[in-house]
Amino acid sequence: MSDIFISYARPNEPIAKMLADAMREAGYTVWRDDELPAHRSYSEVIEERLRAAKAVVVIWSDDAARSQWVRAEADAAREAGTLVQLSVDGSTPPLPFNQIQCADLKGWMGDRSAAGWIKVESSVAVLAGRAGDDARDTTAGARADRLAVCVLPFTNMSGDAEQEYFSDGISEDIITDLSKVSALSVIARNTAFSFKGKGIDVKQIAQQLGVSHVLEGSVRKAGGRVRINAQLIDGKYGDHVWADRYDRELDDIFAIQDEISKAIVNALRVQLLPQEKKAIETRGTSSSEAYNLYLMARQQRISGNDGDKRREEVIVRICQQAVTIDPEYAKAWALMAHAQAELRENFDVEVDPLPATEKALQLQPGLAEAHVVKAILHNADGNFDEALSEVDKALESDPENFEANQVKAFLLFRNKQLKEAIPFFDKAASMNDTDYRDAGMLTTCYQAIGDDEGLKRAAGMVQERAEKAFKEDPSNSAALGYGACALAVLGERERAKEWIQRAHMLDPDNMTMQYNLACAEVMYLQDKDAALNILDHVFANCAPSMVTHCDADPDMDPLREDSRYREMIEKARDRLGMTATT
Repeated sequence: MSDIFISYARPNEPIAKMLADAMREAGYTVWRDDELPAHRSYSEVIEERLRAAKAVVVIWSDDAARSQWVRAEADAAREAGTLVQLSVDGSTPPLPFNQIQCADLKGWMGDRSAAGWIKVESSVAVLAGRAGDDARDTTAGARADRLAVCVLPFTNMSGDAEQEYFSDGISEDIITDLSKVSALSVIARNTAFSFKGKGIDVKQIAQQLGVSHVLEGSVRKAGGRVRINAQLIDGKYGDHVWADRYDRELDDIFAIQDEISKAIVNALRVQLLPQEKKAIETRGTSSSEAYNLYLMARQQRISGNDGDKRREEVIVRICQQAVTIDPEYAKAWALMAHAQAELRENFDVEVDPLPATEKALQLQPGLAEAHVVKAILHNADGNFDEALSEVDKALESDPENFEANQVKAFLLFRNKQLKEAIPFFDKAASMNDTDYRDAGMLTTCYQAIGDDEGLKRAAGMVQERAEKAFKEDPSNSAALGYGACALAVLGERERAKEWIQRAHMLDPDNMTMQYNLACAEVMYLQDKDAALNILDHVFANCAPSMVTHCDADPDMDPLREDSRYREMIEKARDRLGMTATT
């Protein structure tokens, strides 16, 4: 039985060979399909080797994502809990594999000190049972005893569902802290949060994700006090490695987070480098009140009602309070600037987001969220190259930044680079389990390029998330709009019509939602008249950004030669002082 099975598309054979050689040098037995015996069938040998492997390393690329063999092998490994993923061209794994952590080996030439290689090798070490083997030779910090941790979302015990943002924020910060420790491999936020609210056995989670340890806990916040229980559990045996309870004043929240992160590091017997210790202790603010307000505003951004002006106004008000309490809080300035940019571009509100953006960058040079706002502003002014440059700065600073991936996707989409936009929409959707918007944009992209399988997968994700969002907030009309499209894609015409009717009654003034209903009508329900009736209202009230989006949106292609459509969009251009497109 081989330790490792390598799955790859044929164009990626050179990297597969290099990876196999590196793994063999590290002491593993490796199998890839260059070793197929001449006397046996291809599929029979593949299935046998796949089942027998302790770890299945899948090499993702654009070519691999299109390969039925790679997808099938990855799916079998996912079900068996043996999947280890890496990307060699910067692309995000296709659904549903984008829900699982993926190492970045873009441009890798065999360097065993590279972060991507260390992440892959550490996961293989855990799955192959080699995590404690000190005899194996390692180089440049690539350790055989490297550890992998999943931080499950802490349970909100406050007795108030509206406090969920706080417990989620604590969990996310601990994930971020532990990710700064080079000796640890930490499961991505979205993968960890996919277990939220599910009564799943810790050992089962550890096996499924290929981690050595799982952290779980609870948060109770009441008045000026907070109580946090946390326990680190051995993923193989289910034993408690460490546990503690913190019952403190809310002002001590940062000290508690530091103590939890350091306690985990100590329990795992990991040595913190000086810069890692400093990074963990850097919070961006020393005010627990400002931090609490930021988490509240952040929750509005990632799960609020898309296209609702009130959402942006609430974010601005909350962030203004946060920066009044702590004028040095860069992330609060950047979040406020983002909401101001949305108000200006989508609702024609006379507000200048630039001062808050520049303040954020002054306080924290290179802050990804601030560069994202500059990208939005450049794009609104028609400066696509400058916008792309700013969002690339954001991604260089923080490749895992949700807003940076989302805005990069929209920039490419509105430049009619739909295929190029897909990996960024995909990654944004995979990073936030409440994000139906980017998943909805994936349906448009997959429909346009003729990928029926991708279309159905994306629509399923939209539907699941939209239903959950609407259940949690029955006033969330945007969820109904995206959900109606998804239902139509999935062939549930009657339910789609029902959702469309409900959305019209709930919020006729949400232009984003109304536009999405028009897309559902024309593209998936084939009702041009219904779509045109909706668009008549949209184009009479929308901001310039909606017209710009419409110009690039393939969902509108069936209407572009319709005289009524052409007349109403030209009236919108005249009203908004926009130049006609060719």
